[in-house]
Amino acid sequence: MCARYAITSPAAAIRALFGYREQADLPARYNVAPTQPIPVVRLIDGRRSLALMRWGFIPAWVRDPRKFSLLINARGETALDKPAFRNAMRRRRCLIPADGFYDWQSTAPKRRPFFVRARSPGPIALAGLWETWIGPNGEEVDSAVVVTTQANRALSAIHDRMPVVVAPEAFDLWLDCDRVDAVTAAALIAPAPEGLLECYEVSPLVNNVANDDARLVEPAPNANADRSAMAPAPAAGGRKNDDDQPSLF
Repeated sequence: MCARYAITSPAAAIRALFGYREQADLPARYNVAPTQPIPVVRLIDGRRSLALMRWGFIPAWVRDPRKFSLLINARGETALDKPAFRNAMRRRRCLIPADGFYDWQSTAPKRRPFFVRARSPGPIALAGLWETWIGPNGEEVDSAVVVTTQANRALSAIHDRMPVVVAPEAFDLWLDCDRVDAVTAAALIAPAPEGLLECYEVSPLVNNVANDDARLVEPAPNANADRSAMAPAPAAGGRKNDDDQPSLF
């Protein structure tokens, strides 16, 4: 499951990892939510390219998006078979830059939010699919969805699903829809290796989409989470945007 995530690394670090050409600014965002614009990386004419898309997948065959259910996650195990995703799985795979994602543990009397990130802090790549919907008047909407899989052992105590994390050495395998068929690419749909990620409980402030600052990724005080899975406290404060680059947000 992935219903909120964060992208906070400097734009240069994200560009270096994903290898796209654009010199776009990516302001720090601590509470990215469905229906918002998100950056995705895809192959265009054989080169990695950064684009801005709506988080909430709209299949090409939908007549009226306003009457269609919001699709923010695609189950990787069935993406090749589901009418909503099978064409995108074959032809329009993408990567979604992130620094971590949130998930909620259902415990009485309330759900507890956790933040999940790499043990070596920095950007990671979430597997995604994208599509262009063309309306009756020629309007176009580019949209994307996060591909999910069964949670690994470390995260299964929080939720039974997690986003698919694509290793840098597998970027081309996932992105190159011309040379890599969907069945081959689907081999990447697997839980993250144990030890890659760490998680810790955070404040319920993340529940409100209006909150979007560094407080959201700070460990919750007196959290009852498993201390062996908790990360050290993130550095306070965000990062400055590159003033000489155009903003995507």
